[in-house]
Formats: sequence, structure tokens, C-alpha cells
Amino acid sequence: MKKSRTPNTVTVNRRAHYDYQLDEKLICGLQLSGLEVRLIRDHHVQLKGSFVTIKKGELWLNNLTLGADTARNLKLLVTKKQLASLERAKQDCMQLVPVKLLAGGRYIKLVIATGKGKKKYDKRETIKKRDLTRGRY
Repeated sequence: MKKSRTPNTVTVNRRAHYDYQLDEKLICGLQLSGLEVRLIRDHHVQLKGSFVTIKKGELWLNNLTLGADTARNLKLLVTKKQLASLERAKQDCMQLVPVKLLAGGRYIKLVIATGKGKKKYDKRETIKKRDLTRGRY
């Protein structure tokens, strides 16, 4: 009997929630080599500073930090329907932001979200709400 594994979060892009007002989320696969898979499973990865672009009808994750390397560009695996949806979001002035990396069971997945960039006053408002819920004031 097989156990169904829930995906474990490897890393989270904490700046994404601070810098962007996130809307829709999408889970997509990554095209990886064996060394890249091992580094991700051993938690030697950072999403900080990475971003998602659409080039020639393909979705790419840019500036992913793996191990000692400074930046890698990886191809993301999505369906044509999902890619068309993301292209429409880009035309509506939305950004594609990597939110978290999941590695549970056999596959490694990336959660990306569409979002609009926050202004400085929006970021201050976020900090104020967070401090109020923590009970600092």
C-alpha cells in the first residue's frame, strides 16, 4: 500500500509577501539535473532575488541560488493553458513571483503567484498590521 506524501516546503520567498500584493497561485514543475535535485533536497537553495519571465513561449525561473553558485536559470514546466493565463496576467501589469519551493515524494515543484508591486505606504501598513497582531503596541 502506497502512502500519499504531502509536499514539504524546502524554502519560502519571504520578501514576496512584503513586496507584492499576491493574487492567484500556480504550482509548476522544474526541469532539473541530478546535482540540482540533490542541492534542493538538502536545502541548499534560496528564492531571494529570483523572478519568473516568459521567453519564446516558455516560462523561466531566473536568478535561483543553488549551493555556492550565484545564479541559475531554470525552465518551468506548465501547460499551454496555464502559460496563456500567465501571459494575460503579464499584459495586465502583474508580476510573476516565485513564492515557495516544494519537495515531497518524487517531484520538486515551485509555487508562483501573480501580484502587483506594493508602494512604500502599503509596506508600512503591512508592518503596522503585523505589529498589532503580535501585540507590540
